[in-house]
Amino acid sequence: MLPDYSRLTPSETIEIVNAAIATADHLIDRAISETSDRTYANTLAPLDQALNLVRDADGISGFMARIHPDEAIRTAGSTADETVQKWLSDLAFNRDLYEAVRTFSLSEAASELEGEWSRNLDLWLRDFHRAGQELDADDRAKLQTLRNDLIELHVAYERNLDEWDDGLEVSRSDLAGMSEAYVSRLASGSSEDTYRVTVSYPDYVPLMEQCTNRELRQKMQFKFMNRAADANLPLLNQAVQVRWEIARLLGYETFVDFALEPKMADPETLTAFYESITPGLLAIAQSELKVLTDLMHSEHTNGPIMPWDWTFYDARQAELDFGVDNNLVSEYFPLNATLQGMFEICAEMFGIGFSPVEETRAWDDDVLLYEIRNTGESTPIAYFYADLHPRPGKYGHAACWRLRAGCLDTDGSYRLPIAAIACNFTKPTADGPSLLQHSEVETLFHEFGHVLHNTLTETRLPRFSGTQTERDFVEAPSQIMENWTWEPTVLSRFARHYQSGEPMPEALLESMVAARNQNIALKTLRQVFYGQYDLALHGGTEPTDADEAYWENIGLTVIPGHPGTRFGASFGHMMSDGYAAGYYGYLWSKVYGDDMFSIFEDQGVLNPTVGQHYRKTILAQGGTKDGTDLLLEFLGRAPSSQAFMRKLGLK
Repeated sequence: MLPDYSRLTPSETIEIVNAAIATADHLIDRAISETSDRTYANTLAPLDQALNLVRDADGISGFMARIHPDEAIRTAGSTADETVQKWLSDLAFNRDLYEAVRTFSLSEAASELEGEWSRNLDLWLRDFHRAGQELDADDRAKLQTLRNDLIELHVAYERNLDEWDDGLEVSRSDLAGMSEAYVSRLASGSSEDTYRVTVSYPDYVPLMEQCTNRELRQKMQFKFMNRAADANLPLLNQAVQVRWEIARLLGYETFVDFALEPKMADPETLTAFYESITPGLLAIAQSELKVLTDLMHSEHTNGPIMPWDWTFYDARQAELDFGVDNNLVSEYFPLNATLQGMFEICAEMFGIGFSPVEETRAWDDDVLLYEIRNTGESTPIAYFYADLHPRPGKYGHAACWRLRAGCLDTDGSYRLPIAAIACNFTKPTADGPSLLQHSEVETLFHEFGHVLHNTLTETRLPRFSGTQTERDFVEAPSQIMENWTWEPTVLSRFARHYQSGEPMPEALLESMVAARNQNIALKTLRQVFYGQYDLALHGGTEPTDADEAYWENIGLTVIPGHPGTRFGASFGHMMSDGYAAGYYGYLWSKVYGDDMFSIFEDQGVLNPTVGQHYRKTILAQGGTKDGTDLLLEFLGRAPSSQAFMRKLGLK
């Protein structure tokens, strides 16, 4: 049974979570008070059931904080989500629960556990250790307070960012270089002949790439990089301080040491990873930057490339060197056709089909709902929502949420997983459909990689369902998906002009693919900067100021920082438990994504045999095994960085 989001009220949004927690608490109390010999069934199984109840409720209520069009429900959703996150955090601090699980772990029944059940016990013992159960009572209480402080800071930060509404009022002449299609989509300004350009992605990104008005680009970037700055930068600095205190209380030198403990990477390996790519990238980037600078000078703009210039001249270079006009390219990627093309590719590779559900009962009329089935079967195996257009108060970037975990239910049946993606693509108009930039096609495929991971899961326990892997492996199934958006044989299937239906001209398709690696060092160094900024915040033996960390590391991009901007205020990953001291995971996972895609390259990019093997070994198994073991199973060899380095032009 799918949730009915359409009838939610603010009070119900909170009540759903409170009711789930009350039932979950009863299950846990019953497990704690068990007087017979401890078994998995009477100790950990109730905990599994309790987690499902609470996370299901959060998939209805807490999810609304990021997505619902009604501000009152978003506010209630924030309250509900904070309640859930604190409840989840407090589980590992429950002393009686710890004693019950520890007692079970010492039993003969525990020694006989295998597979997911054995792994679940091991990870719960690790969680209890990381919650300081070996500390004295006062330190445990302090640690629990610090963890709850982090949750409150995170909720406040994200709410400030989602609710932020800013922009500039401009005339048509200010928008030099922008297409009429872009201008027609803008909101009206305060007078008849003005327009409002907001800091939302559909307004901001095309303007930075195409607007010849350099002063306007500078002003827009200043606003974009200062979103919620006054409120959020102090929250980020507080979070860095709290994380440092948590690490020290648990005996770790830095928060990075603490955060990497359950991940694939360790501090030494991570340092070596960056050292293996950064010098070579910096050398290549200097050459790339010179080309961009020469191009800018040739068009009568003096001085160095500034942060409000580089994406503009990157797009300009692609047009001049490869004939790639982003506006023209977007005419071949109408959203609905691109979605269907993506579905057909996944159907061929993974043996699945997608059908729209007419009665979505979703939170907004624009939201789409699909059921996923195995090919040749009529019974759905999963569902996913697609919320693809911007609106006030909605999550401003692109992300995937797991709304319900696929796993065994208490009656032995399998719970159908539910996922949702949120993006911010241009809305269709009366005159035409939503047209995607190729970078947005890449974003769509990336997020759909998370959907596949969450919905094609076959795990037995909720602990390992879908994306519940190591955080520095979780992006691999999304990074691999991006590769198909650069394959001519794939794109030729669905890249059709939104008016004529004609396929993208072969010359334009080849030019777009040829331009893929243009300025790749500059673009990759930006990812290196994000990761090093994160490590600078969390890797010190003393708390680091977010502004100081920005200015100390921005040089890695070889492009100056934007004066007066406060980057950390809108870099939302830094407030997430999973990505704080973990942003490196995007590049780290790309190594594995590129390595896995090399198998498709060798045996056919749409080879269904390889696709089914990938589904079985990577997607279906979720977090039931370490990421390294999953890779060994799929690749049939040890993972390699060769494909990743080759794409960067590095040895």
